[in-house]
Parts: sequence; C-alpha cells; structure tokens
Amino acid sequence: MENATETIRRIFADGGSSVGAEIADESTRLEQLGHATYTHPRQTRRIAVANQKGGVGKTTTTVNVAAALAQGGLNVLVIDMDPQGNASTALGVKHTSGVASVYDVIEGRSSIAEVMQTCPDFENLQVVPASIDLSGADIELADMPNRNNLMRNKLDEFLAQSETHYDYVMIDCPPSLGLLVINAMCAANEMLIPIQAEYYALEGLGQLINTISLVQKHYNPTLLVSTMLVTMFDKRTLLSHEVYEEVKSHFPMIVLNTVIPRTVKISEAPSFNQSVVTYDAKGMGAIAYCEAALEINERSEVVLNTLRARKSED
Repeated sequence: MENATETIRRIFADGGSSVGAEIADESTRLEQLGHATYTHPRQTRRIAVANQKGGVGKTTTTVNVAAALAQGGLNVLVIDMDPQGNASTALGVKHTSGVASVYDVIEGRSSIAEVMQTCPDFENLQVVPASIDLSGADIELADMPNRNNLMRNKLDEFLAQSETHYDYVMIDCPPSLGLLVINAMCAANEMLIPIQAEYYALEGLGQLINTISLVQKHYNPTLLVSTMLVTMFDKRTLLSHEVYEEVKSHFPMIVLNTVIPRTVKISEAPSFNQSVVTYDAKGMGAIAYCEAALEINERSEVVLNTLRARKSED
C-alpha cells in the first residue's frame, strides 16, 4: 500500500501543475529529512548570528536553526543579545523587564546557569533571554575593564562547569555594530551571516566583513566566518537568483546550498511564541530551516579543523 508521499508523486508525476510540483517537492524533502541523522560535533560550536542590517532574518535564523538542531537531538544554548528580545519571544521564555537576563550576566551579577530558561518545545534547548533592560548596555559597558570579553569569560566559565555538554551555542546579535555585537563576536568561534535576497543586502555585507576583520585583528584572531545563509528567497524573481549567485560566487565555500523562502508561516510563528519548526512543521519554511541546520551540522568537521589550524597559527 502506497504512502502519502508516493500518492502525491503519482498524482503530479506529469509536472503539469506548478502547485502540484511544489507539493511533491515539499513531500520529498520532508521525507528525506525524516531519514536524516544529526551528529554531535567533537567540540562545542559557538556561533554568533550577525548582520548590522535589520530585517534580514537574523533572529529568525538563530531561532529556527537552533530549534532544528534541538529537534535533531543535539544540546543547544541560545544567547539572546538583542535588547528587542525577539529570539526569547520566539522560543517561548520569559523576558519582561526585571526578569534575570543576559543583561545581568554581562554586568557580572549573575551566571549563565542562573538566568537561562528551558524552551517549552525542547528540553534540550536552553535560552539566555534578553529584555529591554539591555538597551543601555552599550553605554554602560564602555568604561568597564575588559569590556569586549565579558560574554566570552562568562560563556567559558559556564561551559567548563556545565554538567550538560552543549553541541551548539548560538548568539543572536542586535542589528548594529556596537559593544554587544563585539562581545558576541569575541565569545564565538564562528559567524553565521544571514543575507536577504535583495540588492541592498549586498551593500551592507562589505561593512560587516570589515568589522569582523577588525575583531579578528584586535580581539579574536581565530574568529571564522563559517556560514552564510540566503533568506527571504523568492524563486519567482530573477533578483533573488542573482543575489544568491553573486554571494555564492564570492564566498563559494561558506554559502549554504539551502535558501530560506519567503513564507507567511515563518513570520507568523513568533506571535505564537514558537519557531516555525514547531509551528508549521511540514511547511516550506520549517523544511528549509531543517535543511539549513542539517547542512551546518554536516560541515562541522571541516569547520572545526579550520578553527584548529587557525589556533595553531596564532
């Protein structure tokens, strides 16, 4: 007896319907993900997700890649460094003003273990929330000694003492290039850069790469731009394809093959305090983010070898 996927393929086998072809493709990709296996990296991957341009899918990428990795059985810690607290909202944790948060961590009042909360959807996904209290942190940090390494020191301490081994730490950065972002870049080993499939997204990329270079030169020489992900991709437009090809031609080794489509469900999910991975598990947005997470996971050995080589050169 044929299953649902086989039925869909048979009905739309002639390819006469674009909608039917899309449904068949979606069903096939979902089935392939069902057979996919995530592997534990041999050491914790610490990834900062950053882009100073707003609205490129940075927080959405952090939340959904983290959720997909957790769904795959890996232990994940998300650190929300954005005063807007959108990652905290999407992962369903409390982050109103006054709730212990990342602000208390970088100010030295609390440890990561004391402020982190468990995501309601995944017991193996912990979140260090952010609240509006963090909005003045850039100014407050300016005069602090060792101000660029406050988060790195706290994260090092937490990972060394934690009974749980975390496979991934993902840090969601605000859309700026201030001290909070520099703290995130110093705490991380890797950068994941989401790039919107629009022309203006390419203009800001050079500035971000320059900032990362400065951080590498002065604060974190082993920091690696390991991943770029094209988001808000509209396969109907020539521009989306051109942007992807342009970015891929410049950064062929780090741009993921997966692209994230524009879908209503991706935008809708946070209003229900969920990632799209749980909110619309069989939709195109969830499928794409699960594929992206799997691709990131499959590249672990190459990335970790590159980081080890950089450390030996340093």
